[in-house]
Amino acid sequence: MARRLPLPRSPLVVAGLALLGLLLVVALFAPLLTSHDPRAISGDALERPSGRHWLGTDVPGRDIFAQLVYGSRTSLAVAALGGSLAMTAAVLVGVLPALLGGVADTLSNRLVLFLLALPGLPLLVLIGSLASRSLLTTILVIAFLGTAPNARILRGQTLSLRRRGYIGAARGFGGGATYILRRHLVPGLGPILAVGFVNWAGVAIGLEAGLAFLGLGDPSGVSWGLMLNRALGQQSIYFSALWTWWVLPAGFAIAAAVVGFTFVGVGLEPSFNPRWLRSS
Repeated sequence: MARRLPLPRSPLVVAGLALLGLLLVVALFAPLLTSHDPRAISGDALERPSGRHWLGTDVPGRDIFAQLVYGSRTSLAVAALGGSLAMTAAVLVGVLPALLGGVADTLSNRLVLFLLALPGLPLLVLIGSLASRSLLTTILVIAFLGTAPNARILRGQTLSLRRRGYIGAARGFGGGATYILRRHLVPGLGPILAVGFVNWAGVAIGLEAGLAFLGLGDPSGVSWGLMLNRALGQQSIYFSALWTWWVLPAGFAIAAAVVGFTFVGVGLEPSFNPRWLRSS
C-alpha cells in the first residue's frame, strides 16, 4: 500500500478548510462586520456602494452587504442540518436493514432503488412549490433527496462489514442489532459517513440557493439565493453596473461555499473511501 500523506497536508483539504473557515468566521461575527439589519430598510432604494453601505442597497433600501454576511448563517445551517439529517436517514434506511438482513434488507433496498429512480431536481422543485416556504421545509426536502444515494453506499459497505469476525463474535455474545449498529458498524462506517456528510453539505448549499433563486424559499428569510432572485427581478440590473455589487458577491459566496465542501470531500476520498484503499 502506498504511503499516504497526513490529511492536513492535502492541498485540497487545506484549501477547502480555509474557505469553510472563512465562511464560519463571517457567520459567527456577522454582527461585528455590519451594523445594519439585513431585513430592515436602512437607506434609499438602489443606493450605490458607499462608506455607509459597502455594497449599496436593494429596491426597498435594505443593506446588501448585511444580507451577504447574514446569508452565510443560512448556508451553514442548511449545510449542517441537511447533511446530518441525510446521513442519519441513510443509516436507518441503508445500514440497519442490511444488518438485519432478510425481508427488511430486501424492502429497504427496493425503497432505495425506487428513490434513486426518481428525478431529483424536478422532485425538489415540485415539493418546494407545494410545501410551505420555510427554511425548515427546505432542509427536510434536501435531507430527503440525500438519503437514497448515501444509503446505497452505506448498505454496500455494511454487507461487507457484517461478514467480519468481530460482528459474528458480538452476535454470538448476544449483541442485538441496535448494539452492533452503535458499537461496531457506525464507528466502522465513520470515514464513509464523514465523506458523505461533507459532500452532501456542499450539495445542500447549492440546492437551497437554487430553490431560493427560483422563488421557492422563505420570502422573509436572508440567503444568497434570495439575493439573486431579487436582483435579477429588477430590469434595470441589465442596463447598469448594479449587478457588480448585487449579483456577483452573492454568486461568488455560493461558489466559494460549494467549492470549499467539494475540496474537503475530494481531498478526504482517497484516504476514507474503501474502494480507494483497496486499489492502492
